[in-house]
Amino acid sequence: MCQLLGMNCNVPTDICFSFEGFSARGGKTDDHSDGWGIAFFEGKGCRLFLDAKPSIDSPLAELVRRYPIHSTHVIAHIRKATQGKIALENCHPFRRELWGRYWVFAHNGNLPDFHPENHGIFQPVGDTDSEKAFCLILNTLRNNFPKGKPPLRLLYPVLREITAELGSLGIFNYLLSDGEHFFTHCSTKLCYIIRQAPFAAAHLIDEEMTVDFSELTTPSDRVAVIATTPLTDNEFWTPIQPGEILVFQDGLPINFE
Repeated sequence: MCQLLGMNCNVPTDICFSFEGFSARGGKTDDHSDGWGIAFFEGKGCRLFLDAKPSIDSPLAELVRRYPIHSTHVIAHIRKATQGKIALENCHPFRRELWGRYWVFAHNGNLPDFHPENHGIFQPVGDTDSEKAFCLILNTLRNNFPKGKPPLRLLYPVLREITAELGSLGIFNYLLSDGEHFFTHCSTKLCYIIRQAPFAAAHLIDEEMTVDFSELTTPSDRVAVIATTPLTDNEFWTPIQPGEILVFQDGLPINFE
């Protein structure tokens, strides 16, 4: 299946180190070679890079690996297709506008019997179960809160309910963000690490690369990295429990369970 990578932090930070290891899984150290994508929130704006080529062979991925875009919310995805042809319109992450903000979504899993009726303004462009699920989530949120984004304490139960409904249909690991809150749902496999002072060196699993974060950060920096499986072999990654939705803000998880 696909793999996910996310970052949430309290100050704008680049994801070059993590993306170096993650993108290697798109055809070099793993077989997720059916396209890739990454989204960076910058204020209310959102840069979105997509390519149907394997990330290890994509010139666009090489640009992202070398271009230190600073963001507090990043979502990346490498695809191993289960539904939908290999094409640009089926590459994650997907992006839509809701309540005057961009929302970005990426999914790892498979919903084999998911054939929703198209109710609402959000419609899929491609033919993946993932984009259909994203549109259903946004239509549900908009229908429940037509006047605008509600406080998190009201939004969270609605998101949890629709997530449980979709999760009952198959494997439904996802990352979702509007640039203000960063939502993660674990169906089978997802983990995270919080990097904060005192910072130390980290070594990638998929590439021979080590970075000493103490040389690149300030004592007040805090970064959460979320991934399908750990990206480094000398740090402790915390598993997210199946069925759990975590909300990250300023590099820390908020557990509403």
